[in-house]
Amino acid sequence: MIAKADSAWMMLCTLLVMLMIAPGLALFYGGLVRSKNVLSVLTQVLVVACVALVLWVIYGYSLAFAGGDAVIGGFGKLMLAGIGVDTGADTFTKGVQIPELTFVAFQGAFAAISCALVVGAVAERMRFGAMLVFTALWFTLAYLPIAHMVWASNGYLLGKGALDFAGGTVVHINAGVAGLVAAWLTGPRIGLGRERLSPHNLPFTYAGAALAWVGWYGFNAGSALEANGVAALAFINTMIAPAAAVLAWSVVEAVLRGRPSMLGAVSGAVSGLVGITPACGTVGIGGALLIGAASGVAGFWGVNALKRHLRADDSLDVFGIHGVCGIVGALLTGVFTAPWLGGTGAATYSMPHQMGVQTLGVVITIAWSGGVSLLLLVAIKKLSGLRVAHDHEREGLDISSHGESAYEL
Repeated sequence: MIAKADSAWMMLCTLLVMLMIAPGLALFYGGLVRSKNVLSVLTQVLVVACVALVLWVIYGYSLAFAGGDAVIGGFGKLMLAGIGVDTGADTFTKGVQIPELTFVAFQGAFAAISCALVVGAVAERMRFGAMLVFTALWFTLAYLPIAHMVWASNGYLLGKGALDFAGGTVVHINAGVAGLVAAWLTGPRIGLGRERLSPHNLPFTYAGAALAWVGWYGFNAGSALEANGVAALAFINTMIAPAAAVLAWSVVEAVLRGRPSMLGAVSGAVSGLVGITPACGTVGIGGALLIGAASGVAGFWGVNALKRHLRADDSLDVFGIHGVCGIVGALLTGVFTAPWLGGTGAATYSMPHQMGVQTLGVVITIAWSGGVSLLLLVAIKKLSGLRVAHDHEREGLDISSHGESAYEL
C-alpha cells in the first residue's frame, strides 16, 4: 500500500538533494575558481547533472535496480517501462511502499550529483565536450554497476552484507577516485606552483556549502525511504557529524598554521558530511561525533599532505575530501554500527567480519571506478583531447568556452 506521508517526505528529500547540486555544489565550486572560470564551472555542474538525469530515466534506473545479476541490472525498465502512477516501490518496512516514480527521482538525483562532483577535479582546464562524453560513459560503466552492487536487492556487495546507508562508496569514493584519475590525466593547470590560483569569491563557497548541508539532510535522512525513527537518526547524525568535523579541522589548522580559516571551516563541514553519509542511519550519536571528527582531520590531511604526495592537480579537492572522507566513513561504519558502541547492529554483530566486508566494498569501488576512469580518459585523450588550448586556458573558460563573462568591470 502506498504510504502518502512517506511519499511526500521522499519528494521533499529529492528536492533537497537537487538543491545540493544547483545552487549548492555550483556555488561551492564557483567560488573556489578564478573569476575568469566561474561561469564554466557553474555550467559544467548543471549540464553534467542534466546528462546524468536524462540517461538515468532512459536506461540508468533499469541497469541499477531492475533485476540482472550481482554486478549490473537488466533492461526490463528501460524508459521506465512498466512504472506508472500506481506502481509501488518497497521500503524497508514490510507492507509499506512509496510510488516507484518517487524512488526513481530520488535515486536519479544521487546519480546526478555523483557525476557533478567530478567537475571540481578538472576545473579551469578540461574541455566542455570531453567532460560531457566522460560523464555519459562513466555514469554507464562505473556509477551504475557500483550502485547496483551496493544497493540493488541482488547486488554483490549488498549480498556480502556491506553497509552504505546513503552513498559513501556509491557517490563519494566513486566520484573522488574518478576525479583523481581525471586530474592526473588532464594535467595541472597552467601556472600551478608559480602563480596565484586563489579562490575568487569565498562568500560564494560559504553559501554553497551551507546550501549543500541543508540539502544533505534529504540526501541522508531520505535514504531511510520513510519518515520514521531511522530517518530521524540519519537526520541528527547529519547535523552533529559535520559540526564535529568543522571543529576538528579548525583546531588542526589553528595548531599547524596559527589560525583557522573560513575556507577550512566549510571544507571541514563537507568532510564531515561525506564521512557520515555511509553511516548516518546505523551509528549512534557518539559514533557520529567520532566519525565527524575523524573526517575533519582526514580531510585536512587529504587536501594538504596527501595531495602533495599524489602529485595531481585535483583543483577543488574532490579526492582529498570526497574520496578520503568517504573511505574513512565507510570503514568506520563497520566499527560504530556495533550495538555495544551505540549502533543499530544486531546482537550477533561481528565487528571484524563487518570491517572485512566494508574494506571489500572500498577496494572494489576504488578499483572499479579507477580502472573504468583510466580507460575512458585515455581513450578520450587520444581521440579528441581532454584540455582546452593553452591560449584558451589563459584567457579563461568563461570567454573561450561559453562566450560570457561573470563580471563586467
